[in-house]
Amino acid sequence: MILSLKNKDLLLIVLIYFGFCQISFAQNLDENCFKAGADRPELYLPLLKNKTIGIVTNQTGLLKDKSFLVDFLVKNNITIQSIFAPEHGFRGDADAGEHVKNGVDTKTGIPIVSLYGNNKKPKSEQLKGIDIVLFDIQDVGVRFYTYISTLTYVMEAAAENGVEVIVLDRPNPHDGYIDGPVLKNAWKSFVGMHNVPVVYGLTIGEYGKMVNGEKWLDKGIQTRYTLIPMQGYHKKQRYEISAQPSPNLPNDKSINLYPSLCFFEGTQVSVGRGTNLPFQIYGSPWTENLPYQFTPKPSAGAKDPFLNGKLCYGENLSEYPENLQALNLEWLLKAYKDYKNPQQDFFLKNLFFDKLAGTDELRKQIIAGKTAKEIKDSWKNDLENFQKIRAKYVMYED
Repeated sequence: MILSLKNKDLLLIVLIYFGFCQISFAQNLDENCFKAGADRPELYLPLLKNKTIGIVTNQTGLLKDKSFLVDFLVKNNITIQSIFAPEHGFRGDADAGEHVKNGVDTKTGIPIVSLYGNNKKPKSEQLKGIDIVLFDIQDVGVRFYTYISTLTYVMEAAAENGVEVIVLDRPNPHDGYIDGPVLKNAWKSFVGMHNVPVVYGLTIGEYGKMVNGEKWLDKGIQTRYTLIPMQGYHKKQRYEISAQPSPNLPNDKSINLYPSLCFFEGTQVSVGRGTNLPFQIYGSPWTENLPYQFTPKPSAGAKDPFLNGKLCYGENLSEYPENLQALNLEWLLKAYKDYKNPQQDFFLKNLFFDKLAGTDELRKQIIAGKTAKEIKDSWKNDLENFQKIRAKYVMYED
């Protein structure tokens, strides 16, 4: 049978339409090709039936229709004993580093247990009676963003108490590339628990697989770990995320710039907390040669922002045109060279900069006047070694 030209064209359109669901730029044509782990209940609800669960989630734990996963589970008669809330709280409105209190979710009556402050790791009594810990949080794919540290502590506590962990996977807005210095053991902290680069190129579900598979939990223990994968996800494509992951990452632009600008948090330079452009601008009272001016003031997401009330000079990157696929060190080097303050060093005395970098080498390279290329070249061997580890846990098209 010979198809008419019109029918051939129709068949071609149909084939292209469904074929594009399988390639990396498909989402722009048909968003239904992609599903986050939370939007695949047929995969995880059977695992939760007749079980008592704890759920680690926050304001990003949403389904595609913007309803909360917690509410969805309750409607499906899943028994939730506790909600565990990470940094920024269950509703995501706490400042970075702010103490988050325990409480009760007013809508469901489920107790909320903070996993921040002095209780970063669930205690045995908090897991008593729980069969499964379900983890569903939108991460940003950067080592010093603490949700991967929370996942690590949850996995560790679960392994110690015979509890299974199920992770509902979500997109990584910095997926498909790796960059930055690899953390050295001496600089391990809650903003960097593992020997990975600043940008590690794994979804949060893949990251958990790596932590488990490489035996990075305390004493090399491993947990029963199940990953609910996304559908139609491609690492170098960028997806709309469910909700802002924290108060000072309000949009895609701030998330895009975050890995490069967060280093300023260890310096005398503001990243715009207390303005309407957090992580989209940077500046200091002592970088007066830079063109943009702003003054941090208390706001909902920054109750006492760094350099509160002081006029800062810097740069506005909110219209930066590129979707970054690499760390940009030029802004950091520019601010360091322009910094003029005889009373205070550029770097904070507590060396928080080194914790963020995962090494003291980056600070020393900046002081020594190294170029961005020279600094990046020094990361090459460590990144190549990490890539060999990472490759074992990649589940999606790279």
